[in-house]
Amino acid sequence: MSGRGHLGLPGLQSLQARLMATVMGLVCVVWLVVVMATWLDTEHEVGELLDAHMSQAASLLVSLPLNELTRLHLSETPTLHGYQPKVVFQVFHLEAQVVRSATAPAQPLAPLGSEGFSEAVIDGRAWRVFTTPGLDEHVVIHVGEQDTARADVVLASLRSVIWPMAVALPLLALAVWGAVRWAVGPLRLLGWQVAHREPDVADPLPLAGVPLEVRPLVHELNRLFARMASLLQAERRFTADAAHELRTPIAAIRMQAQVAQGALDDDERNDALAATLQGCDRATRLVTQLLQLARLEAEPGLATGVHTDVHTSLQQVLGDLWPVAQRRHQRLEALPHPNGVGPCPAPETLVAVLLRNLVDNALRYSPDHAWVRVQTQTLDAGRTRLTVEDSGPGLSDEHLARLGERFFRVLGTQQSGSGLGWSIVTRVATLYGLDVRLGRSADLGGLRVDVEWT
Repeated sequence: MSGRGHLGLPGLQSLQARLMATVMGLVCVVWLVVVMATWLDTEHEVGELLDAHMSQAASLLVSLPLNELTRLHLSETPTLHGYQPKVVFQVFHLEAQVVRSATAPAQPLAPLGSEGFSEAVIDGRAWRVFTTPGLDEHVVIHVGEQDTARADVVLASLRSVIWPMAVALPLLALAVWGAVRWAVGPLRLLGWQVAHREPDVADPLPLAGVPLEVRPLVHELNRLFARMASLLQAERRFTADAAHELRTPIAAIRMQAQVAQGALDDDERNDALAATLQGCDRATRLVTQLLQLARLEAEPGLATGVHTDVHTSLQQVLGDLWPVAQRRHQRLEALPHPNGVGPCPAPETLVAVLLRNLVDNALRYSPDHAWVRVQTQTLDAGRTRLTVEDSGPGLSDEHLARLGERFFRVLGTQQSGSGLGWSIVTRVATLYGLDVRLGRSADLGGLRVDVEWT
């Protein structure tokens, strides 16, 4: 990041510092613009005023006859103002200087034939000159004023304007600092609340007193806290589930291992070892289901906008479970729709998990020589239905109502299981908007499961 803030201000990682720097930077720029505009306007107005004074002085000299002008003793004129020596005049007759003020230079202030206002530099001094003819057409009058005098008048006029602004600038900076600190106070409070929040607290942050601009951030933080609480709860539930369910198969494996250790003949030892392997298989399947369920609960946004070809996933699942059906002489058949069906709005991995649990449950809880059928069909309004039905004993209405609860199993089935398969099916269906319905198969007499989607 090279120590650069989000607003491009080096080293300013604090929102309050960035606001202060931005606001005071804008204030200083505006202050400078106002000073320059005031300077230019004052300089213009002072120039107009002094030009008017020069014109008025020239008009007074024009009103005097030439003989009276030549009799003026200007060296005896008293100095009545500090700027008076910087304002001079010259009178020329037939291009000869006949009279000038005491501080006026001997060199003409303006060239011959000029008239009106002009600029001149004489002996290193800049002059503003007004030239006009006298009553006699051969008389020319020059009235001049040093530019330094004008600059002094402009500075004196600006001084009374600028110094209050200069004094007000640090006071304004202090006021801006206080206003910015007060404005970001809710953010500091929010940061304190987040910093001192216990990890397992899921309560949302209060919105009272939070500025409107910060409320979207608070909403997202509350959503984050809710997700974290959900993840923590799922982790705790997974730990409890694993500890609860693995206790039984591990105890059975230990017991069978002890039996094998103390067996007196090979047949007894082989039976115990076979039971041990079955216990290991059951524990492996249980751990796999627990991990699948934990992954579904921990990652609700696993994938969106993904569609899966059900036919392809179904063929793979049926191929994997075919040996299971063969061992128990069960008939496993698939009746795919001849024209194909719409893809399922879920990732391929989860579609396979859902299909495997549905078909595996049908095979597991159906007796030997049972019939398990998987069928896909297209309904009205672009909906697709996947049906898994079997010729097993089915379930009562009471058991159907409880099917899908974690670790719920129907007693007396003589089959090992944890009851997590249906929890996985319902979780996948909930995540991706699939409609799951349970009932009795009209053709085969056992359990019928319909999964529909659009």
